Amino acid sequence: MQPLIRAYRPADLDAVYDICVRTGDAGGDARGQYSTDRLMGDVFAAPYVTLEPEHAHVLDDGTGAAVGYVIGTADTARFVRRYRDEWLPATAGRYPHPADPPVTREDSMLALLEHPERMIVPELADHPAHLHIDLLPQWQGKGWGRGLISALLAGLRAAGASRVHLGMAVTNVSARAFYDRMGFTEIPVPGATGVTYLGRGTAER
Repeated sequence: MQPLIRAYRPADLDAVYDICVRTGDAGGDARGQYSTDRLMGDVFAAPYVTLEPEHAHVLDDGTGAAVGYVIGTADTARFVRRYRDEWLPATAGRYPHPADPPVTREDSMLALLEHPERMIVPELADHPAHLHIDLLPQWQGKGWGRGLISALLAGLRAAGASRVHLGMAVTNVSARAFYDRMGFTEIPVPGATGVTYLGRGTAER
């Protein structure tokens, strides 16, 4: 079978966790950096496929295995409420509470998990939807990222979201080049450190 982009299925969940951590260090492999390799997925991936699976698409390698994904929400404010009301109770007891302020790398990641309100950024209010996209390295640069973004944009448009944003590590130069090609432009957010915010309309171009 040929690779294809398809809707997320619950059987893809472990692969989503794996893709998330293997691309989680500014696009590089973050395995071994935390007490469990599932922590990053619990922050950045699993909440989306659990709470809004209708906006989750995967790249299937042709054997049924997911090797990339795009995930997101049509309404960031609503997603944050559901994250707090549904996702945090579902993961309660999975991790210790982080030091406040964070001391270790793990503390910083756990603080992100416990504070979904970090996603509410006033400067992004005109871009109410947001997304995350990750592909394993051997599947990058082959047009699949563009296909995943297109699939997500169609769903966001159907859900009534006219604009979408994302945040990316400033050090991820190759990702920035991809987003530039996809029509994303920078959204200034004073005080943002280590992250660049980009946005675009959900209409196809």
